[in-house]
Order: sequence, then structure tokens, then C-alpha cells
Amino acid sequence: MNNEDEIKTMSSRLDNDPLYNVTSENHRLEEENSNLKRTVKFYQTELEKFRTPPYVVSEVISITADNQALVKLPNQSNFLVEISQEVTDLMPGDMVLNEQKSLIILGKVDMTKNFSVENYVVVSDKLDSSWTQIGGLTKEINKVKEVLEMPLLKPEMFREIGITPPKGVLLYGPPGTGKTMIAKALAAETNSTFIELVGSELVQKFIGEGAKLVKDLFEMARKKAPSIIFIDEIDSIASRRVELGTGGEREAQRTFMQLLGEIDGFNALDNVKIIAATNRLDTLDEAIIRPGRLERHIEVTMPDRDGRIEILEIHTKNMKTTKIDLKEIANQTENFTGAELKALTTEAGYFAIRDDRSKVSQKDFLSAIEVVVEKEEEDYQMLNHSYN
Repeated sequence: MNNEDEIKTMSSRLDNDPLYNVTSENHRLEEENSNLKRTVKFYQTELEKFRTPPYVVSEVISITADNQALVKLPNQSNFLVEISQEVTDLMPGDMVLNEQKSLIILGKVDMTKNFSVENYVVVSDKLDSSWTQIGGLTKEINKVKEVLEMPLLKPEMFREIGITPPKGVLLYGPPGTGKTMIAKALAAETNSTFIELVGSELVQKFIGEGAKLVKDLFEMARKKAPSIIFIDEIDSIASRRVELGTGGEREAQRTFMQLLGEIDGFNALDNVKIIAATNRLDTLDEAIIRPGRLERHIEVTMPDRDGRIEILEIHTKNMKTTKIDLKEIANQTENFTGAELKALTTEAGYFAIRDDRSKVSQKDFLSAIEVVVEKEEEDYQMLNHSYN
């Protein structure tokens, strides 16, 4: 009898052994029972979470001698509340948890990690950028130099003449035209800290947190001065205000009011400048673009033929190419943004890599134009499909 026959014989005996079958079934039932107990315990814990009422988060303003504290809620209301005996070492400025109805203080909470402004911004002290890396935007760059660069580099000239330069500028135009590049180049040329964020990041779901982020943002900018604050998609928080709206809209308006207050609160000759960007100028509230705030509005337009040639020269400068005619490429890329022209040079390089060539040819660039156009059409169709 071989090994396979022995295994089959032993298996048959075990199957016919009642004691073995009962023991095996007991083990299976015990394991299943253990799994069910763990599942029930998990859902009981989850159910208890739903039964527990949410807490209110407030800031301690002061503490009295009879174990009471004056707290400020996110809606800016102040209340004198009791302190639980379990809470010790309470200090003014601490963030605490309050019971919803009585507002009694139940404990302290560390909000710095979750809602720190550092979690929402990109800070760069040294940028590899310059005016020479931007093509087709000579007029726009000259305006930014006049409005922001000169006050940062030569503030004494403005003090001597007795005029006050703008606190910031608003860049508006289609996506991909170079608004972010202008802001980065300004920071690099003036040796300023570049602080970048998207406007929608300032709108938080907790009441008052968006306004706190704005306050912390400007405080950070002052500490790191000279600095450039770049707020992209400013329209997400600075759209025209309405009298009635949802809770989210009201919170966005609170954040917007805090932003206006911070802009009004610093001197135009301080080493902090603001650049905001949008492609929806028509939706902005008049309060953000009036004199004294973002009063200078600079349109960043699509590059013309000469601008496209200049952009192509910048992006092909370090490329290994055969003899190429940038004028012909510029003629065939009408309505291309600076970002699309950069993508064009990358796609042309891929054509050479696929053919295992060390130089990029004119044909590669012409083929890349079709790839970029097709990709833009696909993105446009996907965007329309998502809205429908």
C-alpha cells in the first residue's frame, strides 16, 4: 500500500469515528461563537458612540476662585461655566470640551495638531524660480515688480516720497497661464518665504476654525517675514456674500470677514505681501478688491504667438534636439496656455524615448501637439460628464 492509499484509509476512518466528528464540530462552534462575540462587542461599542452626545469646544478666557471659568465659544459668545472636579491644571488659553447643555468643562483638548495652519499650507524658504523662467508675460511681470517687488526691496523710496503701495495684488485669468509661477518668482527674487494655500482649505466644517486658520496664517507670515502669501482659488472664500445661506456658506463668510480684517490689520510697507489668484473674477465680493486691500488687478492672459515662442525657448533650452522650428510649432499651438506648452515639450521628449533616440525632432513636437489636444478634449468631456 502506497502513501496515498494510507492517507485515504486514515481519512475514511476518521470520518467514521463519531468521537472525532463531535470534537471537530465543537471546535468549529466554539470558534464561531468567539467570532460572534467579538462582532457583537464591536457593534455595541459603535452604537455607544452614536448615543454619546457631541461636545462643544471652547477657549478658556479666565478662571475664577470658586472653580468657575469664563469661556469663549467659536461663535464668539462668552459664558461663565462650572469646571468638573476631574479637570486640573486649567490655564487661560486652553482649549476645553464642554457638555452641550450646561457647558460644564469636562476636559482639555489639544487642537494644535488637528487644526494647525501648517497642515494646510506649503511653506518654501528657497525656491528655484526666477523671472527669466517665465515666458510670454512681460507686461504682467513688470506690473508685479512695480507693485510688490519694489516696496519689498526699496521701502525707503516709498517712505521718502510719502505714498503707500498696495498690500497685494489679484491675478486673474484662465488656468495654466502662469499665476502661480509669478508668485513663486516674486518670492525667489525678493528672498521671501513663499506661503501657498488653496482658498477652499480655509473653509472648515467646525465653526470658527476657518477664521482661526486665517489668523494663524498671517501670524506665521509675520514671523517668517519677508514673506509672500499666495492664495489660489480666492473665489472659494471671497465670493459675493448673500443674506441667507446654509451653515457652510455662513462659515465661509466668517472666514472671509477674518481675511478682510487681517488684510486691514497690517501696514502696506511691512514685509508681508499678498497675491491672490482666480479664474472667476466676476464672482468676487467687492470688499476684497476695493482700494486698501487687493486693489491692483492684473490679468494674466493666454500667450500670443511671440509669447508662445518665448515659452517654448525656455522649456527646450536644456533639451537635446535636432534642428527645430519653434515658429511653426507656435503657429500650430494657438490658444495653448503656458502649462500646455510645457506639457507639449514633455510629450515630444517621450516620442524620442519610445524610439530609443537621444534627440527630439520637429516631428516629435508636431505629434505631441495632437496628444495634448486630445488629452484636453478628454478632460473637458469628463468634466462635463461629472456635472451632468
